[in-house]
Amino acid sequence: MAVRIRREHRGLTLIELLVVIAIISILATAVMPLSRMTIVRMKETELRSGLRVIRSAIDAFNKDCVAKKLTSDNCSKDGYPETLELLTQPLKLTGTGDKTKKYLRRIPRDPFTPLESADKPNNWGLRSYVDAPDSTQWGSENVYDAYSKNEAVSLDGSKYSTW
Repeated sequence: MAVRIRREHRGLTLIELLVVIAIISILATAVMPLSRMTIVRMKETELRSGLRVIRSAIDAFNKDCVAKKLTSDNCSKDGYPETLELLTQPLKLTGTGDKTKKYLRRIPRDPFTPLESADKPNNWGLRSYVDAPDSTQWGSENVYDAYSKNEAVSLDGSKYSTW
């Protein structure tokens, strides 16, 4: 008759635990770069969306100024807003009594550029109508375009400041 040895203590050996820890650490090192890339991709999507919102609001403001739908004290000579903050304020429409129009609820943040201060939510680079298309100095006359001040390179190889 064969003698059976009974194991009363069941559990994992030290070697089994080390193997499991090694496998988990290998998987974790593979996942970390992917999670970082996902965060960058989300910020890039937020940047594109913010630029689209700002540029659409500037174009709508310009269209209303050219069509004389806004009072003349809101429009500059070129028909663009004097500041981005002007787009968040209720602006009086002509010939409608006391009706107003806002182009932005708030100025979107550039996710790649830190705020200069908490009371200044605008962290975008601005260009006026008379500035060169690739200018990094704002002429301060009006707001024709906005761009990111961040000079880093995006996932597609272009600079954020050129978007």
